[in-house]
Amino acid sequence: MARTTSYTQFIALPTKLVWEVVADPTRWAEWNPGVTSVRLHGPVAVGTTGDYLPRGRVFETLHGRTAPPFVVSTLVPGRELSIEQPEPVGRMRLTWTLTPRDGGTEITQRLTFTGPSAPIARMVVGPLLETDARVTFARLAQVAGIEPAAKALTIVIAGGTGALGKHVAADLTCRGHRVTILTRRRDAGLPFNQVEWDGRSVGNWVAALRNPGQTAIINLAGKLVDCRPSKRNVDELRRSRVDSTRALVDAAATLDAPIDYWVQASTTAIWSDAGETRCVETTPLPAGLPQMTGVAEPWERAFDDAKTTHSTILRTSIVLDPQAPALKRLGQLTRAGLGGRVGPGDQWFSWIHVEDWLSIVRAALGLDPQVTLPDGILVAATDFPVRNRELMAALRTHLHRPPAPPTPTTILRFGAVFLRTDPALALTGRHATSEVLRAANFTFRYPTLNEALTDLLPH
Repeated sequence: MARTTSYTQFIALPTKLVWEVVADPTRWAEWNPGVTSVRLHGPVAVGTTGDYLPRGRVFETLHGRTAPPFVVSTLVPGRELSIEQPEPVGRMRLTWTLTPRDGGTEITQRLTFTGPSAPIARMVVGPLLETDARVTFARLAQVAGIEPAAKALTIVIAGGTGALGKHVAADLTCRGHRVTILTRRRDAGLPFNQVEWDGRSVGNWVAALRNPGQTAIINLAGKLVDCRPSKRNVDELRRSRVDSTRALVDAAATLDAPIDYWVQASTTAIWSDAGETRCVETTPLPAGLPQMTGVAEPWERAFDDAKTTHSTILRTSIVLDPQAPALKRLGQLTRAGLGGRVGPGDQWFSWIHVEDWLSIVRAALGLDPQVTLPDGILVAATDFPVRNRELMAALRTHLHRPPAPPTPTTILRFGAVFLRTDPALALTGRHATSEVLRAANFTFRYPTLNEALTDLLPH
């Protein structure tokens, strides 16, 4: 059975410049860190063979000694290049397709494994070539000569080394904007300007906010919620969000002019386990302070009085992305035969495809001429939440797994202890949608779960 995944990204460069890099396989290692080197046995043409070495001592040694050469199987100048690599009882095909768009080029990368070895090859080789694919496209854009446009924003991203942070940093870099990441520890593997901060206090990093043109802040900083709900962890969830937000607010107060655009992260979990309540931007918060309400409410309140011209508090639902913990864990459980409903199965699951989330962020930064968003609270979720039983059934269908027995609540709670996670992440939910996006005529690229999973999962 063939197993194909694809990634697409817009790059604000003429197709000719992107093609000059993509069409030369020997330059692959310049923009994909999963590759150490490439050697061709002749000029780039259909039928030309070559060798590549994947990064990593073990993989490099094994592949270099045992793998047969790859072959250039498709070459359409300015449009498409494919290489095919024989695998044990199978084959890998990697294709790059370029499509001219207004203001630049859309590049799509497709990785397909065929033959009896496809599942294993996908598991072993796929991560080497696809991890942080959007960041890889940002490297490609830089190698191809991307430069900030005349009206480019300078965008400072707190929490830019997290999953969503890397997505948005790469996307905005590919679109010709200046990106700076605030981080507690520099990551040499990221192709973005990085400035160290402690996430708690104003320091020298405030210089990143002083720019001659328009400046934006995207604040995604905060500890991952996938942890045990101990008092210590909940306190850390809260502090990591509140302290970093206050530090940014205090830093902005020292500037001569307001920040032009500010996207402040929050979560639809602020409504806790909302049952059958239909949550929208104006839905009141629940009485009392359950766990995530107790984290998110002070998180949003810390943003009060921020010195900014335009601001969005982005209450984000579960973001579906192949590399994100949520979809990876659900996929692993389903493949292992544990893809039945969880607990009662009627808990709501509000979600959004990562491409649509990125589109909302760009609109909140004033970068989409077709969509104007008002300041204030905005729910980042599709119009079609599903119940847990529907989610698990869809995953089984897309991953070609048979019906599975339900996972009882008691077993889930017991297993969560060993997985060091919070069972409430699976047992609670909320039906959250956006009245603001509907009023702004925002169009979702992936409005339904079936469309999203078809794009995100191997097929």
